[in-house]
Amino acid sequence: MLTLIVSFYLLGIIVQSKRHLLFCGGGSGGHVMPALTVIKEFKKIHPEIKVDYIGSKNGIESELVPKNDINYLSISSGKLRRYFSLQNILDIFKIILGVIQSIKIVSKSDKNSLIVSFGGFVSVPPVLAAWICGRKIAMHEQTTRIGLANKINSYFADIVLVSFEESKKFFPPEKVFFTGYPVRKECLTDIIDQCKVSNFLSLDKKIMFVTGGGNGSKLINQLIYDNLETLRQNYFIIHQVGKQFYEAYKPYETNDYKVFDFVGPEIIDLYKLADIIVSRAGAGTVSELMALGKRSLYIPLKIAQKNEQFHNAIVAKEKLGSVVIIEDDLNNETFLNGVHDLQGDIKMCHDSTIDGLGNIIKQLEKIS
Repeated sequence: MLTLIVSFYLLGIIVQSKRHLLFCGGGSGGHVMPALTVIKEFKKIHPEIKVDYIGSKNGIESELVPKNDINYLSISSGKLRRYFSLQNILDIFKIILGVIQSIKIVSKSDKNSLIVSFGGFVSVPPVLAAWICGRKIAMHEQTTRIGLANKINSYFADIVLVSFEESKKFFPPEKVFFTGYPVRKECLTDIIDQCKVSNFLSLDKKIMFVTGGGNGSKLINQLIYDNLETLRQNYFIIHQVGKQFYEAYKPYETNDYKVFDFVGPEIIDLYKLADIIVSRAGAGTVSELMALGKRSLYIPLKIAQKNEQFHNAIVAKEKLGSVVIIEDDLNNETFLNGVHDLQGDIKMCHDSTIDGLGNIIKQLEKIS
């Protein structure tokens, strides 16, 4: 009898160890990178749990996720727009197909499986499929303002995790939890991995790191080009231009101006190394620079949903004294004045009081 009881107990442990996490989200690095950070940490703590990722066929997630040794499952996806467009009609059918494909994926998972959404239009079909199949759903909102995809997902999610206290008001109070943003642990120390940035360690000039995000920014790229000769007088410039702009800007490289299409995990070390940082104001970038205590110059994307990047940047301005220049006010003069305003004492002052990554892991452990 005792043997039978022990056998059932061990069987229960084995069943639990086969729990399955299905992550989804994409369309931009702002959705994918925090998901990858959480997956990496979760697998480190729970190596026995199976992890898959659902994303679009051609989105940035289709490139980034497989590189991190995560099983990638692609589905059809359509963009969700708040305005009238004929493309909406075609995308409705893409979304329906994506839901059907997601149902096939989710239905094969264990009933204890958990779907974890990090937003973007590609996350809606998997979330709907999870709700139809009776699986638990957790979602994370990275920004200070809620996008349409996460607004839809929140109706079906069991728990909603947010990066900013300001975001809580957009979700049902009974299911929302403030966790903070899942900044990479490298942001919580000033140690620089010298192997990753060895080419930039012995320079005579201060370093300026410029990024328009993972996809690049035509506006910021042009701004740097227009002011390149002035900036090169005082700075060694490292410029992430985006894959689509790389070939156009590569010919302008000099001894003190280096162009990259995309910067991977070493971006944290570049943040630490840089004396001046010029950037868009995506939630991930702002959160990581705030964790490092880096005052930066932010140029928020004007067309971001509900002007979310502006609100992200304002949080950094209020807490660290960062410089914010909206696109309508941006010109060569305001830009150079903003760079000048950031000169001076730039020592990092880490704000590690909120362990966003740890908080998210704890919430996922509770619900899974």
